[in-house]
Amino acid sequence: MDSETLKRQAAARALDWVRSGMRLGLGTGSTARHFVDLLGEKARAGLDVVCVPTSEATRIQAEQCGLRLTTLDETPALDLTVDGADEIDPALNLIKGGGGALLREKIVAAASERMIVIADDSKWVPQLGRFPLPIEIVPFGLAATRLGVAKAARLSADSPELVLRRGKDGHAFVTDGGHFIIDAALRRIDDPPQLAGRLASVPGVVEHGLFIGLANAVILASPQGVRVIERR
Repeated sequence: MDSETLKRQAAARALDWVRSGMRLGLGTGSTARHFVDLLGEKARAGLDVVCVPTSEATRIQAEQCGLRLTTLDETPALDLTVDGADEIDPALNLIKGGGGALLREKIVAAASERMIVIADDSKWVPQLGRFPLPIEIVPFGLAATRLGVAKAARLSADSPELVLRRGKDGHAFVTDGGHFIIDAALRRIDDPPQLAGRLASVPGVVEHGLFIGLANAVILASPQGVRVIERR
Protein backbone atom coordinates (compact mmCIF):
# COMPACT_ATOMS: atom_id res chain seq x y z
CA MET A 1 0.00 0.00 0.00
CA ASP A 2 1.58 3.30 -1.09
CA SER A 3 2.03 6.28 1.24
CA GLU A 4 -0.55 8.46 -0.56
CA THR A 5 -3.22 5.83 0.03
CA LEU A 6 -2.29 5.72 3.73
CA LYS A 7 -2.36 9.49 3.99
CA ARG A 8 -5.83 9.57 2.46
CA GLN A 9 -7.04 6.92 4.92
CA ALA A 10 -5.80 9.02 7.86
CA ALA A 11 -7.44 12.13 6.38
CA ALA A 12 -10.74 10.31 5.92
CA ARG A 13 -10.73 9.19 9.55
CA ALA A 14 -10.26 12.80 10.69
CA LEU A 15 -13.64 13.65 9.18
CA ASP A 16 -15.21 11.75 12.10
CA TRP A 17 -14.33 14.76 14.29
CA VAL A 18 -15.94 17.34 11.97
CA ARG A 19 -19.49 18.60 12.52
CA SER A 20 -21.60 21.23 10.75
CA GLY A 21 -21.16 24.66 12.27
CA MET A 22 -17.48 24.12 13.07
CA ARG A 23 -14.69 26.62 12.53
CA LEU A 24 -11.74 24.65 11.13
CA GLY A 25 -8.04 25.23 10.63
CA LEU A 26 -6.72 23.64 7.44
CA GLY A 27 -3.14 22.44 7.45
CA THR A 28 -0.50 22.49 4.73
CA GLY A 29 1.36 19.64 3.07
CA SER A 30 0.78 16.39 1.23
CA THR A 31 -1.40 14.75 3.90
CA ALA A 32 -3.41 17.90 4.64
CA ARG A 33 -4.19 18.18 0.92
CA HIS A 34 -6.10 14.90 1.13
CA PHE A 35 -8.13 16.22 4.06
CA VAL A 36 -9.02 19.43 2.19
CA ASP A 37 -10.16 17.38 -0.83
CA LEU A 38 -12.34 15.11 1.31
CA LEU A 39 -13.71 18.03 3.31
CA GLY A 40 -14.64 19.73 0.06
CA GLU A 41 -16.65 16.67 -0.96
CA LYS A 42 -18.53 16.77 2.36
CA ALA A 43 -19.17 20.51 2.01
CA ARG A 44 -20.61 20.05 -1.48
CA ALA A 45 -22.92 17.42 0.03
CA GLY A 46 -24.20 19.88 2.65
CA LEU A 47 -21.63 20.05 5.47
CA ASP A 48 -21.55 23.64 6.76
CA VAL A 49 -18.10 24.65 7.97
CA VAL A 50 -15.91 27.74 7.75
CA CYS A 51 -12.16 27.34 7.38
CA VAL A 52 -8.88 29.18 8.01
CA PRO A 53 -6.08 27.99 5.69
CA THR A 54 -2.49 27.92 6.97
CA SER A 55 -0.85 28.81 3.65
CA GLU A 56 -1.55 30.37 0.30
CA ALA A 57 -1.31 26.93 -1.31
CA THR A 58 -4.01 25.58 1.01
CA ARG A 59 -6.15 28.69 0.45
CA ILE A 60 -6.07 28.16 -3.31
CA GLN A 61 -6.91 24.46 -2.96
CA ALA A 62 -9.73 25.15 -0.49
CA GLU A 63 -11.27 27.75 -2.83
CA GLN A 64 -11.11 25.27 -5.71
CA CYS A 65 -12.88 22.71 -3.48
CA GLY A 66 -15.66 25.22 -2.78
CA LEU A 67 -14.93 25.59 0.94
CA ARG A 68 -16.07 28.72 2.75
CA LEU A 69 -13.04 30.61 4.08
CA THR A 70 -12.42 33.13 6.83
CA THR A 71 -9.40 34.60 8.62
CA LEU A 72 -8.21 34.59 12.20
CA ASP A 73 -8.98 38.30 12.34
CA GLU A 74 -12.62 37.57 11.52
CA THR A 75 -12.75 34.25 13.43
CA PRO A 76 -10.03 34.28 16.10
CA ALA A 77 -11.16 31.13 17.94
CA LEU A 78 -11.38 27.81 16.08
CA ASP A 79 -12.93 24.49 17.06
CA LEU A 80 -10.48 22.16 15.34
CA THR A 81 -7.34 22.15 13.23
CA VAL A 82 -6.41 19.14 11.11
CA ASP A 83 -2.83 19.08 9.87
CA GLY A 84 0.02 16.73 9.03
CA ALA A 85 3.47 16.42 10.59
CA ASP A 86 6.99 15.50 9.56
CA GLU A 87 7.67 13.62 12.81
CA ILE A 88 5.57 12.61 15.82
CA ASP A 89 6.92 11.23 19.10
CA PRO A 90 5.05 9.20 21.77
CA ALA A 91 4.36 12.38 23.79
CA LEU A 92 2.67 13.81 20.65
CA ASN A 93 5.37 16.42 20.21
CA LEU A 94 5.82 17.25 16.54
CA ILE A 95 8.30 18.48 14.00
CA LYS A 96 6.51 20.49 11.32
CA GLY A 97 7.51 22.91 8.61
CA GLY A 98 8.73 20.70 5.79
CA GLY A 99 6.27 22.53 3.57
CA GLY A 100 7.45 25.92 4.80
CA ALA A 101 4.22 26.98 6.56
CA LEU A 102 5.23 26.40 10.19
CA LEU A 103 4.52 29.94 11.42
CA ARG A 104 0.94 30.10 10.19
CA GLU A 105 0.40 26.44 11.10
CA LYS A 106 1.41 27.11 14.70
CA ILE A 107 -0.69 30.28 14.98
CA VAL A 108 -3.76 28.44 13.69
CA ALA A 109 -3.14 25.39 15.89
CA ALA A 110 -2.76 27.59 18.98
CA ALA A 111 -6.05 29.34 18.15
CA SER A 112 -7.87 26.00 18.02
CA GLU A 113 -9.59 24.15 20.82
CA ARG A 114 -8.22 20.87 19.42
CA MET A 115 -5.54 19.84 16.94
CA ILE A 116 -5.67 16.48 15.19
CA VAL A 117 -2.59 15.30 13.32
CA ILE A 118 -2.97 12.98 10.35
CA ALA A 119 -0.08 10.93 8.99
CA ASP A 120 1.10 7.62 7.64
CA ASP A 121 2.94 5.55 10.22
CA SER A 122 6.39 6.42 8.84
CA LYS A 123 6.06 9.76 10.69
CA TRP A 124 5.84 8.02 14.10
CA VAL A 125 9.30 7.98 15.74
CA PRO A 126 10.59 7.06 19.21
CA GLN A 127 12.50 10.37 19.38
CA LEU A 128 12.34 13.58 17.35
CA GLY A 129 15.31 14.74 15.33
CA ARG A 130 15.78 12.47 12.35
CA PHE A 131 13.87 14.98 10.20
CA PRO A 132 15.75 18.32 9.96
CA LEU A 133 14.10 20.93 12.19
CA PRO A 134 12.80 23.94 10.22
CA ILE A 135 13.54 27.30 11.84
CA GLU A 136 11.92 30.40 10.32
CA ILE A 137 14.06 33.53 10.49
CA VAL A 138 13.96 37.12 9.24
CA PRO A 139 16.29 37.82 6.28
CA PHE A 140 17.96 40.75 8.07
CA GLY A 141 21.05 39.63 9.97
CA LEU A 142 21.01 36.12 8.54
CA ALA A 143 24.60 35.30 9.50
CA ALA A 144 24.20 36.56 13.08
CA THR A 145 20.91 34.73 13.54
CA ARG A 146 22.48 31.56 12.17
CA LEU A 147 25.23 31.78 14.80
CA GLY A 148 22.61 32.17 17.52
CA VAL A 149 20.68 29.18 16.22
CA ALA A 150 23.86 27.10 16.07
CA LYS A 151 24.66 27.96 19.69
CA ALA A 152 21.18 26.99 20.84
CA ALA A 153 21.21 23.80 18.76
CA ARG A 154 24.62 22.68 20.04
CA LEU A 155 23.02 22.13 23.44
CA SER A 156 20.97 19.37 21.76
CA ALA A 157 23.47 18.10 19.17
CA ASP A 158 27.27 18.08 19.15
CA SER A 159 27.64 19.28 15.56
CA PRO A 160 24.31 20.45 14.11
CA GLU A 161 24.24 20.99 10.37
CA LEU A 162 22.40 24.19 9.49
CA VAL A 163 21.29 24.61 5.89
CA LEU A 164 19.53 27.62 4.42
CA ARG A 165 16.56 26.22 2.50
CA ARG A 166 16.60 26.93 -1.22
CA GLY A 167 13.74 27.12 -3.67
CA LYS A 168 13.55 25.42 -7.04
CA ASP A 169 15.20 28.48 -8.59
CA GLY A 170 18.24 28.09 -6.36
CA HIS A 171 17.54 31.25 -4.39
CA ALA A 172 16.64 31.30 -0.72
CA PHE A 173 13.19 29.83 -0.09
CA VAL A 174 10.79 32.56 1.07
CA THR A 175 7.78 31.77 3.25
CA ASP A 176 4.32 33.27 2.83
CA GLY A 177 5.36 35.72 5.56
CA GLY A 178 8.48 36.83 3.69
CA HIS A 179 10.98 34.96 5.87
CA PHE A 180 13.79 32.46 5.29
CA ILE A 181 14.06 28.94 6.71
CA ILE A 182 17.10 27.24 8.20
CA ASP A 183 16.86 23.44 8.33
CA ALA A 184 18.79 22.11 11.33
CA ALA A 185 19.92 18.48 11.07
CA LEU A 186 20.18 17.46 14.73
CA ARG A 187 19.68 13.67 14.38
CA ARG A 188 18.15 13.46 17.86
CA ILE A 189 16.42 15.93 20.20
CA ASP A 190 16.67 14.76 23.79
CA ASP A 191 14.54 17.53 25.29
CA PRO A 192 12.17 19.11 22.74
CA PRO A 193 10.58 21.65 25.16
CA GLN A 194 13.99 22.87 26.27
CA LEU A 195 15.24 23.28 22.70
CA ALA A 196 12.01 25.06 21.76
CA GLY A 197 12.61 27.61 24.51
CA ARG A 198 16.22 28.19 23.53
CA LEU A 199 15.41 28.72 19.86
CA ALA A 200 12.56 31.09 20.71
CA SER A 201 15.00 33.29 22.61
CA VAL A 202 17.33 33.82 19.62
CA PRO A 203 16.84 37.30 18.10
CA GLY A 204 15.88 36.93 14.45
CA VAL A 205 14.09 33.61 14.93
CA VAL A 206 10.43 34.12 14.03
CA GLU A 207 9.30 30.57 14.84
CA HIS A 208 10.54 26.98 14.90
CA GLY A 209 9.01 23.69 13.84
CA LEU A 210 8.75 22.12 17.29
CA PHE A 211 5.05 21.86 18.18
CA ILE A 212 4.95 21.12 21.90
CA GLY A 213 1.66 20.35 23.64
CA LEU A 214 -0.52 21.37 20.69
CA ALA A 215 -1.62 18.01 19.28
CA ASN A 216 -4.56 16.42 21.08
CA ALA A 217 -4.72 13.31 18.93
CA VAL A 218 -2.82 11.62 16.12
CA ILE A 219 -4.37 9.48 13.41
CA LEU A 220 -1.82 7.05 11.98
CA ALA A 221 -2.50 4.91 8.91
CA SER A 222 -0.46 1.79 8.20
CA PRO A 223 -0.97 -1.32 6.03
CA GLN A 224 -2.38 -2.94 9.18
CA GLY A 225 -5.09 -0.30 9.57
CA VAL A 226 -5.77 3.11 11.09
CA ARG A 227 -5.18 3.83 14.77
CA VAL A 228 -5.85 6.89 16.93
CA ILE A 229 -3.46 7.95 19.69
CA GLU A 230 -4.81 10.59 22.06
CA ARG A 231 -2.86 12.74 24.48
CA ARG A 232 -2.94 11.33 27.98
